[in-house]
Parts: sequence; C-alpha cells; structure tokens
Amino acid sequence: MNALFVILTVLIVLAAILLIIVVLLQNGKGEGMASNFVAGNQTFGVRQTADALEKITWGLVAFILAVSIISSFTTGSNGTAIDVTDQIENVADEAAQPAFPSAPIQQEAPTE
Repeated sequence: MNALFVILTVLIVLAAILLIIVVLLQNGKGEGMASNFVAGNQTFGVRQTADALEKITWGLVAFILAVSIISSFTTGSNGTAIDVTDQIENVADEAAQPAFPSAPIQQEAPTE
C-alpha cells in the first residue's frame, strides 16, 4: 500500500469521528447533548453555537469528500488498465451453450 493512501485513510477516519461528535452536540428537535454544555451556550450565545456547529459539520463533510476523492487517485492502477469488454466476450465464448438437437428424440410408444 502507498504511504500517502494510509495517511489519507487515517485522516478520513479521524474526520468521521469528529463529525459524529459534532452532530451529536447539535440541538435536535428536543434536548440534545449540547444541553450538557451550558457554559458554551452562555459564552457564545445559543445561536452562534448552532451556527458554528453547522459550519464545522459542513466543513468536515467537505473535507471527507475531498480527501476521499484524492485517496481514490492515490491508489492508482499504475497504467494497467483492464478492458472489461474483452473479459465479457471471453467468458461468453467459453461458456457457449450446447447446440440443441435439430430433430426431436423418437420415443417408443408405451405398451399397456
């Protein structure tokens, strides 16, 4: 594995954990975990805290999206492109069905 890919994967996991924490801190329809942090609400005000948490949430989502796209390019195939159509055609040729008989098989009439 590429060292850059491992570093980017670790960053994605850390950002995902932070995103989970930030989402849990936000106020829901009822009382959320943010109600436990009353000091933060008194210092910044309730509206500013909600705006900051929302901005952090969207920032983490954008970060995860961007780093995921970047990490997909770091894996790379090193110039070994695979043509899927050739594989499909080869499988179709190998698994050709047997030919059906042209005339029905003659069976003897049942005797009673």
